[in-house]
Amino acid sequence: MNHRKIGTDISHRRAILRNMTTSVLENGRVETTVPKAKEVRRQVEKMITLGKKGDLAAYRKAMAYLTDEDVVQKLFKEIAPGYEDRNGGYTRVLKSGFRRGDAAPLAIIELV
Repeated sequence: MNHRKIGTDISHRRAILRNMTTSVLENGRVETTVPKAKEVRRQVEKMITLGKKGDLAAYRKAMAYLTDEDVVQKLFKEIAPGYEDRNGGYTRVLKSGFRRGDAAPLAIIELV
């Protein structure tokens, strides 16, 4: 399992990924830096796959990772059923220029 470091220690990185994964599922899209977007994409895909399984164990795994119970319910009731016929590739990462200030490359991660 190779993870990008994204400039933080492991606990901060884990918190960033959990929060951003929750935000993507809640809002449908988030703007962030390219490395973070690529790392969040992995987690969002895993959560949607759990939602497609739809059993109690998958629900509890999603609850353990995501930070908002309403988002977990939305995932299992609205988002995942929309991807029933799709085998992966639930998100896209679009590069959107550079951040003013530190010129970090920006990207938008959104649900397909």
